[in-house]
Amino acid sequence: MGEPNVIRFAEKVILLLDQGEFTATYKYAVLLGLMDLCLERSERDGSPPDVLTTDQLARKAIELYWRQSQRFAPLHDRIPLQNRRGQAEILTLITRFREQHAPDPNSTLFRAKLHDPERFEQLVREVEWKLVEMPLPKLQRVGRELDPFIYDISWDDQIRRRMFKSREFDNRIRFQPGASRCLVALAGVLRPLVHRHWATRVTQLNSLQESGLDEFLFGADRSALRPVCPPLLELQGGRCFYCAGRIQAKPQVDHFLPWARCPDDGLANLVVAHDACNRQKSDFLADAGHVASWVERAVHHAQGLGEVAANACWPHDPQRTSSVVRSIYRRLPDDMRLWHLEQKFVPIDRARLTAALTLLPDLAS
Repeated sequence: MGEPNVIRFAEKVILLLDQGEFTATYKYAVLLGLMDLCLERSERDGSPPDVLTTDQLARKAIELYWRQSQRFAPLHDRIPLQNRRGQAEILTLITRFREQHAPDPNSTLFRAKLHDPERFEQLVREVEWKLVEMPLPKLQRVGRELDPFIYDISWDDQIRRRMFKSREFDNRIRFQPGASRCLVALAGVLRPLVHRHWATRVTQLNSLQESGLDEFLFGADRSALRPVCPPLLELQGGRCFYCAGRIQAKPQVDHFLPWARCPDDGLANLVVAHDACNRQKSDFLADAGHVASWVERAVHHAQGLGEVAANACWPHDPQRTSSVVRSIYRRLPDDMRLWHLEQKFVPIDRARLTAALTLLPDLAS
């Protein structure tokens, strides 16, 4: 099988979204999970992986569904259904774990893992089995036809749990030639499309209006970021990360790599900015100068960032964040314009960007 044409690959993914058989929302989670993992596990030269595992995908699926395991006010504080035959089993598993180990609705997955690591690993195994049993062998099927254009696996939808539990089970998800590169190249386009299909499906299953549902399912919980704002601001010398001006009031925690590009609440991806700078940057990618500043902070304040994460009990995986930044920025077209300040956008400074990104391998090692 030769390298796929990116446009043709995108058309096939859209066909899966439009015509694939979707009983639950698992296929959306698998598509987003594969995209995220390809970004997060890219090599130092920006190349995405050729192989992932079902264990890695299960952990990513739990991240994706974590926010969705909360109660939704328009449904009289019920958790939205995500299966036409009742609640999706993966969501039920996560909800049970959350009720036992993170009853506070604002509690993060990271804190819940720390509360009972052994039980969390049991949850991963249970979610992994559901992915192996259901969406992975069926995702690439339209009607009765199977077209494995994204990945290949060693089992089909007749697999039994005893086979999954055996030592001989091959848990690899092997990408077809060029498929992982297509997922990375198309992530900025496919992510909002998958979000839209997912939200539409949930509205249908729950007889809901779509207003507010997107934010509930996929939005960043900015109120949860407040605990890390003061220590990050202190680390930045009380200045805005973007304009370097003193912050006198309303400091805002911003996702340096926009949440719309890749949902990453890890401390390495968080910076503090003026309220105005935060709003003006919005979901745009910052320019090469800001990338250089972000890398400099990560390198020179690595210990400080680690201490902030430890004190706040906050997730901190600089390798993961670095891989995504590297993968996204190295694939930007030369005519792309990046956010600088206020309403100003500038062309890519490829030389400065490359120089900054070369420091990331040392950061990630």
